[in-house]
Parts: sequence; structure tokens; C-alpha cells
Amino acid sequence: MGRVKLELPESFGFATEVIVRIDDINYGGHLGNDSILSLIHEARVRFLKNVGFTEADIDGVGLIMTDVVIVYRSEGFYADVLKIEIAVSDLGKVGCDFVFKLSNKETGNEVARAKTGIVFFDYEHRKIVEVPDKFRVLF
Repeated sequence: MGRVKLELPESFGFATEVIVRIDDINYGGHLGNDSILSLIHEARVRFLKNVGFTEADIDGVGLIMTDVVIVYRSEGFYADVLKIEIAVSDLGKVGCDFVFKLSNKETGNEVARAKTGIVFFDYEHRKIVEVPDKFRVLF
């Protein structure tokens, strides 16, 4: 089986830092795969807040994650400070991708890269909707 490859964009429009918590460490003594998803979720919430949105209110609609790809590049350990960079890509009619690069702030080593596919969702009417204009204009 071939390895999953995830190309990163040339630039990222946002970065934030998170500290690896003891709860993020697995039985192997390093950052667990499930915690990567949690950390990029935190970064996405911060990213959206930075541009005046929340996951539940992006110009009146929310978002739903449709898929995720995580590619591990090196280990992360307890108390590491991770720099998480985020870019929006592949903006389509009803969704887009968020692309993440996680790096150890001290060493610069890339720990992981990830992509989450999202669609915009009207929770009141329980249906997928088009990308809100305010979001489209920003990205």
C-alpha cells in the first residue's frame, strides 16, 4: 500500500502555538495520533476567531468536517511547544480544506501535517449550503 502524501501550500495565513499536554501522550511516550486531531481542532477554532467567526457561526451557518488526513513527520513529546500554521485551500461551491503544519517551536522540526475537508452546514435546516460570501471574500 502506498503512503499518503500531503503537499503543503507555499504560505500559511495564520499561526498559533499550543503546548503538548500530558493527556496528549500515548503509551509509546510520544504525542498520540488522536491528540493531533484535537490540537488541529483547537488551532482551527483560534483561526476562525481571529477572522471573526466561530465553527457554529460563519456568516450565519456552521461547518462540518467531512474528512481528515494526518501525516506524521517526527515525534512530539510532553511540554513541547508546537507551532501550528493554517491555510485555506481548494475553496469550492460548498466547502474547502484547512491545511495544517505542526512544528516543534524550539527545534523547527515538522511533527505532522494535516488536512481537514469541511462543508458549510445550516444546522437549523439540517442541510449543506454554499460557502458564505464573507468567508469566500476572505479566502
